[in-house]
Amino acid sequence: MSAAITPNVTFRMMRYEDIPEVCAIETEAFATPWSEQAFISELTQNHFAIYIVMEYEGRLIGYGGMWVIVDEAHVTNIALTGEFRGRHLGARLLTELSSLAMRHGADRMTLEVRPSNTIARRMYEKYGFEAAGVRPGYYSDNGEDALIMWASLPLGARRSD
Repeated sequence: MSAAITPNVTFRMMRYEDIPEVCAIETEAFATPWSEQAFISELTQNHFAIYIVMEYEGRLIGYGGMWVIVDEAHVTNIALTGEFRGRHLGARLLTELSSLAMRHGADRMTLEVRPSNTIARRMYEKYGFEAAGVRPGYYSDNGEDALIMWASLPLGARRSD
């Protein structure tokens, strides 16, 4: 499949049995990946948590998660397996999360992103996220700060494509 082709994907709620595949994607995507236990806790104990998976031809290729608390959604994770990056699928995960957030009563969305992650920052900005602050030394692997970004829902007010 060419990188220019955006595959036809489906979304569903994450299930307990998805956790090993989600952890494999997490390990591939992040320098400090969440553990299986962290995802188990999110699915079984965190009443604010909503996690989805993205599938292509029956294969789990990505996932996203957030906490919806009152009228705010806090994105915790968005990740894709390497071979599916660069096909606008991160944006598809983000928009699916935003739709779910609105259905759960959120009217704003926030997230943290590494300032050095220009690809993700550009995507977030394209969908209306704006920098609102910094969390100093947020990332434990290298002490990098986190850029705090916020957007109003629905996303995409500034989209140009």
